[in-house]
Amino acid sequence: MVNVRQAKTTDIPAMSRVLTASITFLCTDDHGNDLGRLSQWTKNKTEAGVGQMMDNPHQTLWIAEVDGEIAAVGAVTDDSIVLNYVAPEHRFQGVSKALLAAMEDTLRNAGISLGRLVSTRTALRFYLACGWSDLGPGAGGILMEKVL
Repeated sequence: MVNVRQAKTTDIPAMSRVLTASITFLCTDDHGNDLGRLSQWTKNKTEAGVGQMMDNPHQTLWIAEVDGEIAAVGAVTDDSIVLNYVAPEHRFQGVSKALLAAMEDTLRNAGISLGRLVSTRTALRFYLACGWSDLGPGAGGILMEKVL
């Protein structure tokens, strides 16, 4: 069973590991195993970087747990989903879907009726299957939206 909750500072080390592993091992279509691109993408996913994300008053971090283990990390700003990464060993188990649903609810409960996010090529099919619409290429990936 997947448990989704708001992240706590004690989650930071595990969140950093999940973010880095997900990008490194699952997003190869996006970074092409180019060490420079990979380094650039993960440089703010260190424990210090995740701590800074948590300190941002306009951003809320979420985690999805499986059997008490952090299996995915997500983040919502005032009006967008900005992170949704799953640990490689938890891929295709409904973890990202549960996390995405919770983040969509967060936006909906904040009065946002049109959700926005930027997808990687790796996650595009996932978001399309979850009802998001492809708006085409944009800064950093594929722009997407969904009526909430």
